Amino acid sequence: MCLAIPCTIQEIFSDGSARAVSNGVEASVRLDLIEAPAQGDTVLVHAGFAIQKLDKGASKELLALWAEVRNAEVKNTEKSTEASSFHDRTHA
Repeated sequence: MCLAIPCTIQEIFSDGSARAVSNGVEASVRLDLIEAPAQGDTVLVHAGFAIQKLDKGASKELLALWAEVRNAEVKNTEKSTEASSFHDRTHA
């Protein structure tokens, strides 16, 4: 299974690379596989390459879905931590 992460292009360099951001994390991304990349575009990144440029509607929807996934992950982590803490207190 492959996973592509949505990233927003922040800056484009003359060597065909860009600085992109996803959830506050910056990455260097190659732009060789997409047409007419521009600053502000949201692209799907896999293995360091932008593989698809998203239109504004798809970008907004996908970024909202990723935010939901991150929020669910944080809640699950908090529950696991609480359960572990409870177990530690009751089995000490």
